[in-house]
Amino acid sequence: MRISMDARRADALHCLMVKKPTTSAPVNSGKLTDKPHVQKRTTAKKQAPANQSSGPAAIAPRDMTPQEIYSFLKDLSQAWPDAKTELLYTTPFTLLVAVVLSAQATDASVNRVTPALFKAAPTPAAMVELGEEEVGKLIRTIGLWRNKAKNVVELSRQLVADHQGEVPGTRDELEKLAGVGRKTANVVLNVAFHKPTVPVDTHVFRLANRSGLGRGKTVEAVEKALETRIPLEMIQPSHHWMILQGRYVCKARKPECWRCNAKTPCLFPDKTPAPRVKAPKPFAG
Repeated sequence: MRISMDARRADALHCLMVKKPTTSAPVNSGKLTDKPHVQKRTTAKKQAPANQSSGPAAIAPRDMTPQEIYSFLKDLSQAWPDAKTELLYTTPFTLLVAVVLSAQATDASVNRVTPALFKAAPTPAAMVELGEEEVGKLIRTIGLWRNKAKNVVELSRQLVADHQGEVPGTRDELEKLAGVGRKTANVVLNVAFHKPTVPVDTHVFRLANRSGLGRGKTVEAVEKALETRIPLEMIQPSHHWMILQGRYVCKARKPECWRCNAKTPCLFPDKTPAPRVKAPKPFAG
């Protein structure tokens, strides 16, 4: 009986010695070891409603009716009775060059460099003779000036070679020139040739969508909507009304609806109220 009890004790002691402790840390042997999975706490992100209509970038809930379009543009015409391009130019050629230079740059920054440029090279032939390096020196304060200098000289060469030094009056011919896209061509046609085109820049795109004048997801869609919806006699002058309204009133971050001359027909759902006027502090005498 004593031998049997000793054997059992020996077996139990042996089991304790070979059993791995569950609380000991794994030995770093250079091999990958399985690590216990730790579940991370996650928090659900709040999502804005898909059809949220508030905010300065919102679009109108519907398109304007023909009567609303007429009223809206009539109000803009009264707000900007002497509207015209803010770029400095004297000829179709200098207008074309100024518009090419204005891409991704402000009109003010372009107007600071063009007087000296046009004095040095008032014609396409003179611009070609001036050359890319000298043009670059005169416009280097505006964005993308190297590429713009190259395009200005090249389009001038094209005008001399293909158009007897004259700016063509069709969109197809204009878009073949270096640095000239659809918007630039539309500006030249509208301003220099008084044709019923609707150049859509960032200001026109924003205003057309916000107001319901001509909604669209792309520049081309907005341009098509405006050309088909605006009365023919208003298309050419409305370009300037919309640009100035978008630049100075219907601003990107916060439209100044309280001073908009066309706020009644405008369909923008969340018009910005007039800012509160702070009461003057009492004079401490």
